[in-house]
Amino acid sequence: MIVATVAIAAILDAGVPAAAPASVNGCTEIIPQGAIRPDVSDTLPARGRSGYAATLVVTVRHGKGESVLPSGLSLQSHSDAVKQLRAAGWVFPDQDGSAGARLTSHPDPAHGDRVTTTLELPLLALPDTPGRHVLTLPPLPISIARASGEVATVCTHQHKITVDDPTAETSDPKPKGNPPPRMQREEWTALKRAVIYGSVGIVAGALLAWLVARWLRRPRPAPPPPPPRPPWEVAFEKLDEVRHAGLLATHRYGEYYDRVGDAVREYFGARYGFDGLECTTDEMLKQLARSALVGVTMPEIATFLEQCDLVKFARMTPTPDDCTKALADAELLVRHTMVAVPSQSPNPPPSPPPSPSPSPTTPDANEGAP
Repeated sequence: MIVATVAIAAILDAGVPAAAPASVNGCTEIIPQGAIRPDVSDTLPARGRSGYAATLVVTVRHGKGESVLPSGLSLQSHSDAVKQLRAAGWVFPDQDGSAGARLTSHPDPAHGDRVTTTLELPLLALPDTPGRHVLTLPPLPISIARASGEVATVCTHQHKITVDDPTAETSDPKPKGNPPPRMQREEWTALKRAVIYGSVGIVAGALLAWLVARWLRRPRPAPPPPPPRPPWEVAFEKLDEVRHAGLLATHRYGEYYDRVGDAVREYFGARYGFDGLECTTDEMLKQLARSALVGVTMPEIATFLEQCDLVKFARMTPTPDDCTKALADAELLVRHTMVAVPSQSPNPPPSPPPSPSPSPTTPDANEGAP
């Protein structure tokens, strides 16, 4: 049985009543309602040889949107068509070999809405006994699919062919040896699949490695800087460094006084939002006056800064007691300005810590250490 089923995007010519199913020498033709039977012509050579293929050429003229055997050919081993072919001495060749059927289509130049499809179907003649035989090829069904999903089936004509033995025309035929060996075609499907899968794996691996490397090299945001230290903490640290620098033991009283004054100036600048080390005493007092100080008075700050200016600019030499008192006064100024936070202050402090320094009247035991 020859099978061909597929949906086709066209309609047979309408306007002609449907033909009822008709049997042609065992082959049943089916024409759907409203369809015209396609014009079918077929030819088969009048003579052939046993064991050789004879080609049945079927020409079908049908509507432009129809298709003849669109899915190819297949043969059911127990179908009625196969049984009839075998009983008549015919064998349907394997369609995967060199004797497969060929199907070609081209438009009809005389009618723009018609198409001519040609089917070349090799059939192997194999009579049961040697000698000359007249074989009959029974009608074969040809399926044509329509756009509506309906399938029309038409039958070829019955043909007779005279089949002779291959040596019938050879006088005193002799057995022939085997033909020379021919190159066998090998298809290494396992190797082909391994190469394909390996290539795909290599490409996928390279792509994945590239993506991972690009992800690792992506620009990353810089870590946020540490929060700024409170200005009073920095001031207490600098004052403590002055206390343990050994400046009094080496009689470097001016440097001692300068470092204490610079620590206080830097503290006031960081505490109230200006550059304390670059300001003169008058400029600093004006800045502090606008800061609404709480905890200390402006005269106290002015006195301290003026004393520092005398040591730094007037070359006044302080005594060790003056240095110790200046350090204690500086710590008091820092500690008292930590108690209350003005609204203009950019760095509100926490509660004041306990005093890290000893009594201003008691010299540090380690003051003379290098």
